[in-house]
Amino acid sequence: MDPLVARAYLRGLLYGSGIIATGVVLFKYTTPTDEELISRFSPEIRAEYEKNRALRQQEQKELMELVKQTTASNDPIWKTGKIGSPFEKDTRSMDPKLVNFQEFEKEKGLKYQQEQIEKSEKELQEAKELLKKKSSWW
Repeated sequence: MDPLVARAYLRGLLYGSGIIATGVVLFKYTTPTDEELISRFSPEIRAEYEKNRALRQQEQKELMELVKQTTASNDPIWKTGKIGSPFEKDTRSMDPKLVNFQEFEKEKGLKYQQEQIEKSEKELQEAKELLKKKSSWW
């Protein structure tokens, strides 16, 4: 191989590596983390983000279930799960959302009420036990 060609290849390799390394370093130090990005939100947007966090987590869980169903089947995703294809007539009117917001909020409220009931029953039981202990001392 000609020494000039080898030198050109080496120089090209060094310059290319330098450009790529510069890009990686700039990306690493200029891209904000999720926490930094959320902290820059206005208070209203941050409150909305925190409020909808549980809904997004539930949607992610539903999506993972859909992926598991799809991988177990040989059919396309719109035939396997809840997501309909916009190109097929019979599935165009399907709702593309994986989680119904109203049902999610209703389940969340019912779960909260059940926890409050259990907590109240536990406190009532503790109060009854305290009354028994006090009455037995007399």
